[in-house]
Amino acid sequence: VQLQASGGGLVKAGGSLRLSCAVSGSIFSIDVANWYRQAPGKPRELVAGSTSSGNTNYVDSVKGRFTISRDNAKNTVYLEMNSLKPEDTGVYYCNAYIRASSGNRDYWGQGTQVTVSS
Repeated sequence: VQLQASGGGLVKAGGSLRLSCAVSGSIFSIDVANWYRQAPGKPRELVAGSTSSGNTNYVDSVKGRFTISRDNAKNTVYLEMNSLKPEDTGVYYCNAYIRASSGNRDYWGQGTQVTVSS
């Protein structure tokens, strides 16, 4: 099982980006899917999360601007980011608890860099 994150880039403040996290391998389900970010010199923080039942949660700083979603047919998790601010800059990581033929556990994708210029 592998998680492949993509979609990062350089954008001006006020702009938008959509991150994708594609899950490959023989899996049964993605129970919980999260997006974390890590800004330079700061600890990694949970930005958004979603459960298989459809519940979502967001850190206060992104509420109303970011949306986490899934395409179960494609085994892909998205993070739609709008009204981006310079403080959203960081490396974004996808994380998921996955039930798979190889076992059930937490997986991490590689990071994708998001840079928001002022």
